[in-house]
Amino acid sequence: MRFLEQFYPNVRAKSVYDFPFEHYYAKGYRGLIFDIDNTLVFHGAPANAEAKALFKKLHAMGFSTMILSNNKERRVSDFARPLQSEYIYKAGKPFREGYLRAMEYMGTDAKNTIAIGDQIFTDIWGARLLGIFTVLVRPLHPREEIQIILKRIPERLLLKAYEGARRRKKALHDETDHGTH
Repeated sequence: MRFLEQFYPNVRAKSVYDFPFEHYYAKGYRGLIFDIDNTLVFHGAPANAEAKALFKKLHAMGFSTMILSNNKERRVSDFARPLQSEYIYKAGKPFREGYLRAMEYMGTDAKNTIAIGDQIFTDIWGARLLGIFTVLVRPLHPREEIQIILKRIPERLLLKAYEGARRRKKALHDETDHGTH
């Protein structure tokens, strides 16, 4: 893996609310690790009707879910309870331990788990280091804490590199396809 690739998400999505979970369930994925703020709800907001409906649908499909957050216990437990999801607070993302505990609790492994979040340096990078499939969603709301705003600057640079790599890969693929016909 090239150095920058460890930061690249496997997939980018506009939102968790229009992500094709059914497709990934059919491919054998069974565990979902979610970030909270700016992934599922605006920063600091409680679980809303849309999040509750999503988790109800995911559980009915057969997914195990885990809220993995660096936030304090009260924030994470108050958010996870209405979703009927397990949770880990003060997870220490991007370090491995929280992701490993999440998969152990869900009874999944890196091959059948998806991590979903809005930040490259916490949500995506930590999961990628373990070989977990990652989904980077657009942040729901621009209002963020200063430490997150500062992370967004290098994230934008990484995403430019990611998009460039995707375009080059597609062009190579297209060129190869055209050469074999």
